[in-house]
Amino acid sequence: MSLKDQITEDMKTAMRAKEVTRLGTIRLLLAAIKQREVDERVVVDDAGVLAIVEKLIKQRKDSIEQFAKAGRDDLVAVEQAEMIILQDYLPEQLSDAEISAAVSAAVTASGASGPQDMGKVIGILKPKLAGKADMGKVSGLVKAALAK
Repeated sequence: MSLKDQITEDMKTAMRAKEVTRLGTIRLLLAAIKQREVDERVVVDDAGVLAIVEKLIKQRKDSIEQFAKAGRDDLVAVEQAEMIILQDYLPEQLSDAEISAAVSAAVTASGASGPQDMGKVIGILKPKLAGKADMGKVSGLVKAALAK
């Protein structure tokens, strides 16, 4: 079963269970998937769905930060609940040690010698770590590895 089919089944389950927050979040995710399919005239595969989920999670993190600064704890709670539901669709996250090992291997494989080669390293890592690691964190690790 594809990830998109799993999300659709989860929506039906949330409807039956009358889980309002979960249902709303899943509908938001399905709308984002459908929007991409219509805009690009493609059928989104699992990798595309993961990219959409990551984007939505990033939006939630940014919103949480802004709402916290504004003192809107009620909205922070809503965004956190949505983020937790979205994270269920990501594969298991890699540990810091596994990410560091992947960064070291990619730096070696690309023959990168300095910060100007960051794009090469990220190009190798992105397909391997998509959905399994926060790419912002990976970028920081790559930058630190190339600065040495």
